[in-house]
Amino acid sequence: MADDDSAVEGAEPAWKRDFPYEAAAEEEVTRREFARYLVLGTGALAIGNIGLAAWTQLRRVAGGEPRAIVALADLPIGATHLFRYPTEADPAVMLRVSEDQFVAFSQKCTHLGCVVYHQPERDRWHCPCHKGDFDAISGAVLSGPPTRPLDQIVLEVRPDGFVWALGREVKA
Repeated sequence: MADDDSAVEGAEPAWKRDFPYEAAAEEEVTRREFARYLVLGTGALAIGNIGLAAWTQLRRVAGGEPRAIVALADLPIGATHLFRYPTEADPAVMLRVSEDQFVAFSQKCTHLGCVVYHQPERDRWHCPCHKGDFDAISGAVLSGPPTRPLDQIVLEVRPDGFVWALGREVKA
């Protein structure tokens, strides 16, 4: 036998009598609306990530005022010198390759920013965090997860007997 409420067409269901509460926005979100919001939200996140990736990859030269770094007499061939450039928050390292050749790089790995150090026996810069390796002279990626070379610092030996940093070049 059928329920008395179901027999009368248009009558209020029993559950509404038992729970007479109504919300201000009782409308349901349809599957189509949910999918639309999901696609729009995912698209916004994707566009934000693409914009961030483009911004980090397209920057080329980070400034920096010319500054004396170290005296030639204080840096023997094959030795490294730690310094900060272009600001005090940017660790950098310089290597004296030969009598008249110097290279300097940001000390931050281009993968996740861990500190790189020189391994003279292997002629490379090494990042111990994720085993990334860079060429000692060019800063090019040799192995590991980094996708771009180390950021290089342009150097100049001046007649005053000092090695000067002239600017920082961010490589793509």
